[in-house]
Amino acid sequence: MNINLLILKNLKKNLSNYYLYVFALIFSVALYFSFVTLQYDPSMDEVKGSVKGAASIRAASVLLVAIVCIFLMYANNIFIKRRSKEIGLFQLIGMTKNKIFRILSAENLILYFGSLFVGIGVGFSFSKLVIMILFKTTGVEAIATLYFSNQALTQTLIVFVVIYLLIMVMNYSFIKRQSILSLFRVTSTTEGKIKKITIFEMIIGIIGISLIALGYYVSSRLFGGDFTSLNELFMAMVFILGSVIIGTFLFYKGSIRFISNIIRKSKGGYLNIHEVLSLSSIMFRMKSNALLLSIITTVSALAIGLLSLSYIAYYSADQAAEDNVPSHFAMTNVPDAEKFKALLHQHDIKYREKKIEVIQVSVKTAQIMETPMEPLNDGTDSMTLPVISDQSVEGTDVSPGQTVLTGYNDMLQKFMSLKDFGPLDLKGKTEVIPQQYVGLKRDYVIPYYFTAGGLPTAIVDETIFERLKKDVNPKIQKKSSPYIGIDILNEAQIKEADRLFAAANFNDQQTSQLEMSSNQKRNMGVIMFVVGFLGLTFLITSGCILYFKQMDESEDEKANYTVLRKLGFTQSDLLRGIKIKQLFNFGIPLVIGLSHSYFAVQSGWFLFGTEVWMPMIIVMVLYTALYSIFGVLSILYYKKVIKAAL
Repeated sequence: MNINLLILKNLKKNLSNYYLYVFALIFSVALYFSFVTLQYDPSMDEVKGSVKGAASIRAASVLLVAIVCIFLMYANNIFIKRRSKEIGLFQLIGMTKNKIFRILSAENLILYFGSLFVGIGVGFSFSKLVIMILFKTTGVEAIATLYFSNQALTQTLIVFVVIYLLIMVMNYSFIKRQSILSLFRVTSTTEGKIKKITIFEMIIGIIGISLIALGYYVSSRLFGGDFTSLNELFMAMVFILGSVIIGTFLFYKGSIRFISNIIRKSKGGYLNIHEVLSLSSIMFRMKSNALLLSIITTVSALAIGLLSLSYIAYYSADQAAEDNVPSHFAMTNVPDAEKFKALLHQHDIKYREKKIEVIQVSVKTAQIMETPMEPLNDGTDSMTLPVISDQSVEGTDVSPGQTVLTGYNDMLQKFMSLKDFGPLDLKGKTEVIPQQYVGLKRDYVIPYYFTAGGLPTAIVDETIFERLKKDVNPKIQKKSSPYIGIDILNEAQIKEADRLFAAANFNDQQTSQLEMSSNQKRNMGVIMFVVGFLGLTFLITSGCILYFKQMDESEDEKANYTVLRKLGFTQSDLLRGIKIKQLFNFGIPLVIGLSHSYFAVQSGWFLFGTEVWMPMIIVMVLYTALYSIFGVLSILYYKKVIKAAL
């Protein structure tokens, strides 16, 4: 037979099995090309102007190459093992290993580079949409255009040609080291099937679950005051990472078989057809896939966790801006405030103004802290807090002997937990005024300029404020003491007022709530976009890998389905067991990955924003929905195999 005809015949025969591989390859190329195009698109100048933005895109492109490379090499490894019998037959009819390698290389060349150029075309078509998503996410007001980059084309071709060469080296090595006999036995030895669970596996299973639980417990205590130094915190994080990863590996290695064996024992060994097709199969195959599933679970948890945290920061941008800048515009300089008010008058923008005088006072808070505070560098146990009069805050009335603290968030609660009441001392330059702390409010009433990075503000009676004002310690005072808050009455004019504020070019002490929110959304939007991009790539590739594994298993079990059909079991009977099996095969890595990411996010979400549940739930639901598609596809493939069993 002519070798060219043989290549085309084999390619046509195997194309039905390669369709998802081709799709994943086209998707990977399209994703990479459109992402690399971002680095060279002129309309991206504003985003790339940020050091973080440029660095994030470059780092992501490298990680994207690594993910795609590992996926394609792994997928190729699965498919060449599936064709081991075919390679053995070629050798039996007299073909040399070099000739077989040339046939496979030619097939791969057609398939790979055909998919490569289709992927580049798809990536170019969607590159404008990708840029529009990035602009929308970061809040950049720019016009996205359909732009073809020769640099991006060259970079994409180089990367995927190198990956193709690595695949060819892998194929050549596989063909060279296999004998004819071993080629016919490859598919039967790829999955280790152990029929009896040992005591050692039971111990491994218990250790795996225990390590995961221990990692979760330590993560819940990470910022609870148990670890007081940076070294202790770092060591705790390393311990959590190691405990959870090793525990996950041992969970797949022994825990699932251990739990499945308990379920089987509880049924006295009598399993119905659905349990035979699901439970038994999982018991005998999960162990051999332990490393692969551990990697997929860990990286899934990392992707979900990072995306959740970045979305928390993005989602919380408006609330964080309101906390740091209580009014639409916060001014600390009277001449600048007058200048800005004049600009608002000129443009007929109505506003409301409030003025609060703020002084800095040394406050002894030791007796109202839940956990003892370590002495500061000067040996004292006091902290400097901003103090304002109760007459400056609408709806607040404090008696002369009482102090209310306001401006408190979840992060402060973790690092500086306060009691509900207790004594505290207000220290002036020469006078100490004892007070009774009577409550804590979450509302922020002055900007972050006065609060030294988020510390609460003390509200005292007007008479106490006047006493403190006359006895201030000049060493701890801010350069400016008045806070002038300006709120725009018509919300439709806030953006216009913000443009006037930006054009006036005030110093950093004069801040805009909208500008602060926009900056955080822009910075976190880039990170969220990059993490989402990488997460989507990994989701597609890992889903395809699990799907390919199911394709392999279905081919191995085809003879079993034939026997079961001849015994009278219907297609529906078999398919129900397969559905339960796929629920476990795809569900277990997903559920464990979601669980890992949940505890990771819960341990430190307050460092990123003010809202945790809604962003985290949105990310997890989207990831689950996309991931489930591959489970559905695997069921459809099994349905086709079962249908062809007779």
